[in-house]
Amino acid sequence: MNENVRIITDSGCDISRELEKEWEKYLIVMPFKVNINGKDYLDREDIQEDEFYQILKDNEEIPKHSQITQIQFEEKYRELYKEGVREIIVDVINAAGSQTYGQSVLAAASVKDDLPDLKIHTVDSRNYTVAYGYPIIEACKKLDDGQSVESVVAYLKDWAVHVEAFIVGFGLRHMKKSGRISAAASFLGELMGLKPLIILHDKVTEVLRKARGEKAIIDAAVETISSRMIPETPYCICTTSRPELEKEFIDKMTKKVGYPPAMISKIGVVVACNAGPDFVAAVIKGQEHGDS
Repeated sequence: MNENVRIITDSGCDISRELEKEWEKYLIVMPFKVNINGKDYLDREDIQEDEFYQILKDNEEIPKHSQITQIQFEEKYRELYKEGVREIIVDVINAAGSQTYGQSVLAAASVKDDLPDLKIHTVDSRNYTVAYGYPIIEACKKLDDGQSVESVVAYLKDWAVHVEAFIVGFGLRHMKKSGRISAAASFLGELMGLKPLIILHDKVTEVLRKARGEKAIIDAAVETISSRMIPETPYCICTTSRPELEKEFIDKMTKKVGYPPAMISKIGVVVACNAGPDFVAAVIKGQEHGDS
């Protein structure tokens, strides 16, 4: 065990509360704040996923989430230091989509003189949801097995340059309104019943495939996603509000690659703010994509 080490992430990771509780000796999930109709809520504390999906369906206004600030990170670093922690790994939401990573870096620089024996390792996940939530849980396991902090950080950085996330879009109304997923905003096929497969990593949001109807896009997605996976590597599935389609997608992916997902998790408030409540997502380890 590495008793004086902690991993900090944010609530956009979509790690289940059960896993968060299981690995609480290493893991700290800092909540984003989300504003809904003028009222602030703390993600994972004041509002739950299914409740939020319904809000998205019922309201025209797009909820907004704020970044985690430099001051919040500084306070957390100092708090952990007082508790005896001497190494911290920070792995947070894609720096291309949020200033949260940059705030964690500034905070690390700010406390350096006061806490010279505190080592802070910052990692840009380069993606969203369990694209960084899954490897963080694996990192907790590695720490528990006695692996060095350096090897765990190297694992997280390697995952970040290989991970790809895919949205199988059943409805794009919210994505287009939010404007945060540019591929959805430019997709013109909805009047013909076309559904997109969108890839996300770094600054990339791109429509890879389109098909007419929900069943067809699931088949196209399974074919494309499985072909991009490094063989025999783990993959994850993220669900929203379409249980029958999600089950079909999971069943077909499992049959195609020969083994089930390593993690199935519900999309949380932060990602749903931008992508809406009407899709299923997959996360894989693919070829290294480098800087984008």
